Amino acid sequence: MTSLLLKYGERSTRYSVEETARLTASILVHVAPDGKVIVEAPPECPLAKVKVAVQKRARWIFQNQDSAKRSIMHPLPREYVSGETHFYLGRRYQIRVKVGRSEATVKLIKGIIQIHVPLQDRALVKRRLKLWYTKRARDYLNRRVEVLLDQFDWLAEAPKVKLLPMKMQWGSCSPKGSININPALIKAPRHCIDYVLIHEMCHMKEHNHSKRFYALLGKYCADWQKRKAELDQIAELLLAE
Repeated sequence: MTSLLLKYGERSTRYSVEETARLTASILVHVAPDGKVIVEAPPECPLAKVKVAVQKRARWIFQNQDSAKRSIMHPLPREYVSGETHFYLGRRYQIRVKVGRSEATVKLIKGIIQIHVPLQDRALVKRRLKLWYTKRARDYLNRRVEVLLDQFDWLAEAPKVKLLPMKMQWGSCSPKGSININPALIKAPRHCIDYVLIHEMCHMKEHNHSKRFYALLGKYCADWQKRKAELDQIAELLLAE
């Protein structure tokens, strides 16, 4: 990952550049909920080309950073209309609502969450988007648990992930050996999601918040305090409906 500096008038900000195999020509720019700027570029894309693409979107980037700061301070209720931004895996995406299809669908295409509904109904848009998040959360979280599993010798098999809406928690550990995760966590950055999963998997060995538990957590997630602080900072924003 490469870090570069963007300047626009008297303002400046750093952005990270990630190579994304699924891209062949497009360069995608994202502003995360905490204001960080992430740029996705095709493999072996010249940095000079990336810099030009980012510079062209400088005004948009700073506007979204300002919006992110305001949202963290004063999150507003969602309206579920075209142009509104929602979060997925720590990145901000615009939604585009299209009316007229008989079947309601939600797809993430070229940086836009496209929502097709049969009639103009914000409640319906909200329900369909929530279902999309739930499906994405189920698939992603179970895959991450499988990936993380090899680190933990006290787990013979991957614990089952159950999605459970919660107002005050991101996750909890069931005595029956499953992990309960707030489906809204799928909106958080990937490293924050991993922190929550590792936290709960450590609880399967240490069932409390003792010194032994935090020593275990620190062993498998050395910067857990930083990740937790980041998640706490954007929690209200991610949970806003």
